[in-house]
Amino acid sequence: MNYYKVLNKQVYTFGKYSIVPLRTEDRYEIMKWRNEQMYHLRQNEPLTKEKQDSYFDVVISKLFETDKPDQILFSYLEGKKCIGYGGLVHINWVDKHAEISFIMDTELEKEYFDTHWSNLLNLIEQVATKLKLHKIFTYAYDLRPHLYSVLENNNYRREAVLNEHCFFEDKYLDVIIHSKMLRNCILRKATKTDVDITFRWVNDPEIRSFSYNQNKVSQKNHTQWFYSKLHDTNCEYYILENHGTATGSLRFDFNDRNEAKISYLIDSKFKGKGLGTTILKKGIISIKNDRPDIKSVFGYVLEGNKASIRIFEKLKFDLIERNDSEFKYEKEIK
Repeated sequence: MNYYKVLNKQVYTFGKYSIVPLRTEDRYEIMKWRNEQMYHLRQNEPLTKEKQDSYFDVVISKLFETDKPDQILFSYLEGKKCIGYGGLVHINWVDKHAEISFIMDTELEKEYFDTHWSNLLNLIEQVATKLKLHKIFTYAYDLRPHLYSVLENNNYRREAVLNEHCFFEDKYLDVIIHSKMLRNCILRKATKTDVDITFRWVNDPEIRSFSYNQNKVSQKNHTQWFYSKLHDTNCEYYILENHGTATGSLRFDFNDRNEAKISYLIDSKFKGKGLGTTILKKGIISIKNDRPDIKSVFGYVLEGNKASIRIFEKLKFDLIERNDSEFKYEKEIK
């Protein structure tokens, strides 16, 4: 396997999908897909095997040993089969931003376009966070409007439209730029040192207003409960950090059917920054890795908690129960 010197982690996973440093063995499949999809690529003529071999020998091979490469490319795999490729290109190491590039097997586009783009975005964000990039973006000819809904559903903001910016098939087309600021958030396992911050959160009046337990909790009772959860084999407890500061917690409590109940909160000081979506997305990635046998996750939301309702809906949870006071959302883990 190839290795990028700039990365201390080479393989990134999301369920049964992963990205690995670009494999030489995939070059002809990539060539085929690029030639089939020239209409949306910055590629002026069809590639040949000779040109593709030269590109891998002269350009790609040098990327792995460079301290600050201008692009970092991956093979996108389902199991061990390459079904796409992409990565970060036009990397600016001074301003800490990069463009996202991705194409998939042409035969998958019609039915699985949304799925694989969403998977790739999750995976590339893991890489960009490792690299401590501040911003990632897409630069797309205005030819595939279905791409924009995928980006926006994954919290990318339409930042700019460059009017009539490219000339294609005898006409000028707009270029659409979507971007996302990376907050350098990581999700880690909770430890004993988190007992004080979690005690403050549980008694925060704003957080407690959306909790099922509206009463204040004593430090003694919280400490006993917190330590019991750390040792509970039916619980996975995580803390979200943003630039090294704890900003929220997420807990998965398992039943005997490999289903997990979600409980999460975000520090009220960080309200409105999209961290609720972040903690659940990262949590689903983590729980897949930590508990491969998990079948589904579910959460209860009080009717007045509009922010959490929007987050569950954005992340494609199904509303399976509803009454006058609460909603139950569920998501199958695949």
